[in-house]
Amino acid sequence: MSTETVTIEKLGAQGDGITSSTSGPVYVPFSLPGETVAIARVKSHGTIMSIAAPSPDRQEPACRHFGPDGLNGTCGGCTLQHLTDAPYRAFKRQLVIDALRSKGLTSEVSEIVPARPGERRRVVFAARKTEKDMLIGFNQAESHHIVAIEECPISSAGIIARLPAIKAIAASLATNAEPFRVSVLETLSGLDIAVDEVKKLSDQQRRKAVETVLSLRGIARVSLNGEILVEPSKPLVDFGGIQVSPPPGGFAQATKPAEEAMAELVLAHVGKAKRIADLFAGAGTFSLRLARIGRVHAVEAEEKALAALDQAARKTQGLKPVSVEKRDLFRRPLMTQEFKPYDAVVFDPPRAGAEFQCKELARSAVKRIAAVSCNPLTLARDLAILVEGGYRITGVTPIDQFLWTSHVEVVATLEK
Repeated sequence: MSTETVTIEKLGAQGDGITSSTSGPVYVPFSLPGETVAIARVKSHGTIMSIAAPSPDRQEPACRHFGPDGLNGTCGGCTLQHLTDAPYRAFKRQLVIDALRSKGLTSEVSEIVPARPGERRRVVFAARKTEKDMLIGFNQAESHHIVAIEECPISSAGIIARLPAIKAIAASLATNAEPFRVSVLETLSGLDIAVDEVKKLSDQQRRKAVETVLSLRGIARVSLNGEILVEPSKPLVDFGGIQVSPPPGGFAQATKPAEEAMAELVLAHVGKAKRIADLFAGAGTFSLRLARIGRVHAVEAEEKALAALDQAARKTQGLKPVSVEKRDLFRRPLMTQEFKPYDAVVFDPPRAGAEFQCKELARSAVKRIAAVSCNPLTLARDLAILVEGGYRITGVTPIDQFLWTSHVEVVATLEK
């Protein structure tokens, strides 16, 4: 380890400050462009010791767990609380621009739809039982050390108010000192808590855990390793006025405002399409809204999510017909000829993107495509495939859903 003084040149894609050295770039978390900082350096990683010349874009962190000095964060949940709003949003928009340029795409990128504190309805905590206490919090960056939290400015007030209840439930399910995961989704009927990576409980432990949950208020459901443990009230989420009961631990957009912004862009682009295919449909975030416009064919690999979508569609009046298909689109994408009935296609894949699906879609005659992504790099690859196939990008909108991190969502629209 060496100690040296450096000047930060730019922010990297993960939000770390970057400075050059004779041996290559050095990454300095919690530093900002233009700052002169003293760092303790180990190979390509630098830890800030002090700041000689702070950036005018530096601000006081919003959360005590970000780090006592705002320089070297302790909680691993956020990485950019020290950066003021305007350059923070510009940084995220630039990530999308750079990803597109890397594939030769020069489409105009709209201003980012901002995220605000207190919007996160879905949070994944790290948990571990110790001899003295039950730890609930986040893993420190590049570490298995859990930073127990007492506040979280990104999370909804409903989740933070129930931290003691979440902690009590986790304690009732912990069978040893091994760490495990607690996913919390705030729903219309209470918290939906999914606990994973916990070893099988004895019958006595299960009864005790159920008793603990039933003694608490505001808990809709608790599941363990994908199976429902107890469900005092069916959890319900709202997709454009349509209520859906998601499967245990099922995917949901992390914030309601971001979901609504995505849906608004998708629906506006689809327009008056009569036949729509929704690929990687999940539990119906887009499918159910689209069914107010035209007939929808929803394709999804996860059976429980598809069942939730199907059930909601059947129970809701006023929708156009919704058909569902269980299909792994990575292994078996829809073929070009299968797109013949559709006027529009929407796809929202996992971070890996939809490369093989886009190769088939690129050869189709579908008029309008809306691509939703949580990874600008794989989205850029997929868009390049579609552009090569004759599509024209008509809009690219970044959406901030994970406040004070380097993650950014994007909605891109295309026409042929």
